[in-house]
Amino acid sequence: MLLGYLDESYSADWYYMAALLCDGTGAQAITAALDEVIVKAVKNHGVAEDAELHGYELFQGEGWWQGIPPRVRIGVYNDAFQAIGQHARAIILRGIHSAGLRQRYLTPEPPHSLVLLHLLERIDDCAKAHGEHVLIIADEVGEQAKHRSDMAMYRRSGTWGYRARRLTQIVDTLHFAPSSASRLVQAIDLVTFLYRRMECHTETSDKAKRANDHLWARIEPKVWHRQCWYPIAHQQR
Repeated sequence: MLLGYLDESYSADWYYMAALLCDGTGAQAITAALDEVIVKAVKNHGVAEDAELHGYELFQGEGWWQGIPPRVRIGVYNDAFQAIGQHARAIILRGIHSAGLRQRYLTPEPPHSLVLLHLLERIDDCAKAHGEHVLIIADEVGEQAKHRSDMAMYRRSGTWGYRARRLTQIVDTLHFAPSSASRLVQAIDLVTFLYRRMECHTETSDKAKRANDHLWARIEPKVWHRQCWYPIAHQQR
């Protein structure tokens, strides 16, 4: 049985989600490693003991990481990605150009629902390729009852769109957990944030771009699928 941890990162024009798949041993190893990252930051830099790992706050030096030098914050990100890259079974990345979605459709589906659908399809494919079933745990979002209802329909009747199919490897329902209670949810937050930043943000500093590339190289070998949907074809890049 695999565990699949989900999170999202978005702006006005883009919506991205990612999944971190790991087995029980991998989940324990990532949790222990990220706990140790915080312990180290508390000891060496005075970070609060209840600090969490979130991509935006680490990049911007906000929240628990306010006043912490960029070099240290990058090191924290690197240590976390090293653990993810070492112990994850797979990482799945999906996105949508929300601006194009609004241009193409008069009353479009919410970006979250569409990207979640695409992500669940690929999670199901990945689990099947590994000969496993998978239980999904997502960061807390709104409309949880709707997402659970959609999941039940996907398992019972199938998804819709050009890849319409029943989801056969995902078990039970969608489970939601606050990031404060799960290092694994925090782990996929780090992945999703950096994924969106690298896709949508142009770094003005070569040093920053190299740092991002170095971080991503830690987890790139575990990326099983990566795709963004552009509803307006000519906007594909």
